[in-house]
Amino acid sequence: MKTLKITGMSCGHCERRVKNALEEIDGVNVISVSASEDRAEVETSVEDDVLIAAIEEVGYTVTEIN
Repeated sequence: MKTLKITGMSCGHCERRVKNALEEIDGVNVISVSASEDRAEVETSVEDDVLIAAIEEVGYTVTEIN
């Protein structure tokens, strides 16, 4: 399980964009995306840089991954 701290999300549309971007990556199971908490939780063994690139591609910034 990884928790991604994401800046720039402000609404449900933002959550959907991030969720859709992550779901396109093979090996990623999206648990939740929350604009109000500025985070996404995923089950994955994919490298962090792949997750970051997918989120940045749709216009948001990952500031931390735990």
